[in-house]
Amino acid sequence: MSNKIFIIEDEENILYGLQDHFTSDGYEIEISTADEELEDLLVRIKKYRPKYVILDLLLPKLDGLEIIKRLKTDDETAEIQVLVFTDLSDEDSKTRSVGLGANYFFLKSEMDIHEFADKVEKIIENKQVNDASADDAEENDLVLE
Repeated sequence: MSNKIFIIEDEENILYGLQDHFTSDGYEIEISTADEELEDLLVRIKKYRPKYVILDLLLPKLDGLEIIKRLKTDDETAEIQVLVFTDLSDEDSKTRSVGLGANYFFLKSEMDIHEFADKVEKIIENKQVNDASADDAEENDLVLE
């Protein structure tokens, strides 16, 4: 099971805080301060092949919503779980993010980075359990046939 996370965040305290938290818990982390061109960022994500992307929507050079759209409409990256962690608290941002394919939406104003990181790890653990259960069910189906 892949434990790779790609973090896209322009606030260095948050970026490096999340990187340290996840790295110390055994996750492989790749980071971007979102100061690159969109195409270059997408190439990096494809090459890294993460299972999860943590994304801030408010970036100085890139549009977070466009990143979600591009990830979710590309066959190579469509299965990546996108977790939005942003200051944008308006309902439209949440609706648009989820509508474009974001899997989770969290507000920075509602939790610190450690609380957020703990929630992400719980999501990953639950997904791994659910994926393993689905694999077991498929194996059992094959045995019964």
